[in-house]
Amino acid sequence: MSSTRKIAVVTGASSGIGEATARHLAAAGFRVFCAARRTQRIEKLADEIGGVAVVCDVTDPADVQRLADAVGDRLDVLVNNAGGAFGLESVEEGRVEDWRAMYEVNVIGALQVTQALLPALKASGEGIIVNVGSTAGRTAYEGGGGYTAAKHALAVMTETLRLELVDQPVRITEVAPGMVRTEGFSLTRFRGDQERADQVYAGVARPLVADDVADAIVWMATRPAHVNVDLLVIKPQAQAAPHKVHREG
Repeated sequence: MSSTRKIAVVTGASSGIGEATARHLAAAGFRVFCAARRTQRIEKLADEIGGVAVVCDVTDPADVQRLADAVGDRLDVLVNNAGGAFGLESVEEGRVEDWRAMYEVNVIGALQVTQALLPALKASGEGIIVNVGSTAGRTAYEGGGGYTAAKHALAVMTETLRLELVDQPVRITEVAPGMVRTEGFSLTRFRGDQERADQVYAGVARPLVADDVADAIVWMATRPAHVNVDLLVIKPQAQAAPHKVHREG
C-alpha cells in the first residue's frame, strides 16, 4: 500500500449517507475506515471498497478509542455522520429517553470521535472534519424539538471548533442536508412504521438521495487545503424550507 494514500474515517457507515460517503471517498482514492455498530454491513462494505471495518458505537468511549487506535497517527478526513432522530412528539409529550439518545449520538458521539482523532488530523498537515448536520440545525419545526436541539448543538460545536483551531492545519466544516430519502432515517424516527416513514416523501418526485449528499461531502473534503467550506446547505429543489415542500398529486 502506498504511504501517500489519503485516509478517511466515516462514522455511521453501515447505511444511508454514511455508506454512500464511504463509497464515494474510496472511488476518489481514499483508504476508508468504515465505522458503525452493524458488523456484517460494514464488513461487507469495507470488502467491496477496499476499506477497513471498525465496529464502533460513537457513544461508547471504549469503542471510540478502538477506532482511534485502528486509524493510527495520521488521518486526512473525518466525516462525523453517525446520528439520527427518534420520535416526532411535541416538546410537551416528548420522551426524555429519546431526547437523551439524540443528544448522545448526534452531539456527544461526534465530540468523542473528534477528540480522539484530532491528533491524527493535525498530524496529516491538511486534515478536515466534515460534520453531517441538518437543516434542522438551523430551523425549528413542530414535533422536531429533540432532533433540532441536537443538530443546533452540533452546528454550534462545529463553529466553536473552527474558532479554536484556526491556527491549526485542520479545516472544520458542516454539510446540512434537507429532505434525503434513505432506507433508515424516517423508519428509525417512526419506530419501524414503514407507512408513516413513506408519507414523509409522499408526492415529492425527486427528494435528495444519499449519493447527492455524499458527492457534496467529497467535494468539500477535496478542496485545496486553504479552502474552508464552512457550511453547505443542500436541499432538493422541491423543498424551499423544512415546512415548505412541493408535493405532486
